[in-house]
Amino acid sequence: QVQIVESGGGLVQPGGSLRLSCVASGFTFMRYGMTWYPQAPGKEREFFAGITSVGGITKLADSVKGRFTMSRDNAKNTVYLQMNSLKPEDTAVYYCYAAGTNYWGQGTQVTVPS
Repeated sequence: QVQIVESGGGLVQPGGSLRLSCVASGFTFMRYGMTWYPQAPGKEREFFAGITSVGGITKLADSVKGRFTMSRDNAKNTVYLQMNSLKPEDTAVYYCYAAGTNYWGQGTQVTVPS
């Protein structure tokens, strides 16, 4: 059974940091690129960060370059999203998704109050 479980979200003050984790099971994790899709209140879910299967290349939306980094540990079937210098506009539910599949996690809430 495929499972993708995100964790690490929470309430953090502007300028603070969080580290999101996404643990996958039930499929060959190391064969898939992994992505993060935030969904802000009242908006659609949209791609903003991705990493290739071997972790050699990452892609980040311009809005988070220099603040967020994405990495993965294939030995642990886990991808990470390090979020620094958080802003109120980063508030969203962050979903983890295995590229090219229909494997989604349940999301983890990040809230940065204004």
